[in-house]
Amino acid sequence: MAPLTLAGIERAARDQLSPEIWDFVEGGSGAERTLAANREMFGRHAFRPRALVDVSVCAPAVDLLGATLQLPVGIAPMAYHRLVHPDGETATARAAGKAGALLVAGIFASRTLEDIAAAATGPLWLQLYWLRRREALAALVERAEAAGYAALLLTVDAPRIGRRLRDLRNGFAVPPEIRAVNLDPALMAASHHAGQGSSGIAEHAREQFDPTLTWADLAWLRERSRLPLVLKGVLTAEDARRAADHGVDAVVVSNHGGRQLDGALPALAALPEVVDALPPHIPALLDGGVRSGADIAVALALGARAVLVGRPAFWGLATGGEAGVGQVLDLLRDELEHTMALLGRPSVADLDRTALAPWPV
Repeated sequence: MAPLTLAGIERAARDQLSPEIWDFVEGGSGAERTLAANREMFGRHAFRPRALVDVSVCAPAVDLLGATLQLPVGIAPMAYHRLVHPDGETATARAAGKAGALLVAGIFASRTLEDIAAAATGPLWLQLYWLRRREALAALVERAEAAGYAALLLTVDAPRIGRRLRDLRNGFAVPPEIRAVNLDPALMAASHHAGQGSSGIAEHAREQFDPTLTWADLAWLRERSRLPLVLKGVLTAEDARRAADHGVDAVVVSNHGGRQLDGALPALAALPEVVDALPPHIPALLDGGVRSGADIAVALALGARAVLVGRPAFWGLATGGEAGVGQVLDLLRDELEHTMALLGRPSVADLDRTALAPWPV
């Protein structure tokens, strides 16, 4: 029998992947408090279902930065999809397009930006880290715009990489046959080497990420592209207001999947204050801990325009390539529509904070 929940796909993926790659995908930083809290936070909300509502048709479609998503879900930016399946990002792109979902390709993608764009039939964004070599960033932005990417997403919570203890214990480095093919190999060399008690990912970030990034630097990126700019890693009202003041087009409420500052707010806990601080024309997305369609409904009710899912997409990719990612997205769609129907909220516009109450204790 096919898995009935994402948890079933997760178990199958764990059996499929080597322990060190599983730890790289699944691990968080520090004691992994924030990693666990991202999931647990959804359980603090109860639904307030309404009766005698026509729910014969439930419509989960949303508009986001000029595109219509048939499913209010995006695949979060993740590096090296070929770590878990030889087709890598092109398989993920095909599945996202068929589901009417967004794909955010990572700066460290293991397929070319052009190949990913050719495989995509839905909205496609490019994620960036701020590298010391600005000419490398500028070249990526130019290629993305030429290939038809619809937005740039800048990750802003990684001036340095969190202490990911699983990777340090494993001495994890990216296997030599898996490369970030959109960047100069010399720029990526450190990611392929690690010794005992070190991580190639951390060494590479120390070498290449620019920790001097400030709000003032956003103007440099704006000058080089007409594409909408999204900031990922916003957890406070203060930063939401700063983002709006700097003309950002959307924000992603995210703690990097619990992989950066351990002890940071769970993403769902931060969502309401960020939404309330943004003007209505700037949407917020939620990234972190979504594992069911019911979780998506909670995030939408708290003000998210859409959610990003990361690890579940890798589980699907590992277990079935394109079809596996499609299975993940289909499960999320079915569960979301089911939740909307039983909640008496047949459209995304009907999902607001009146749909929720604190879970009784």
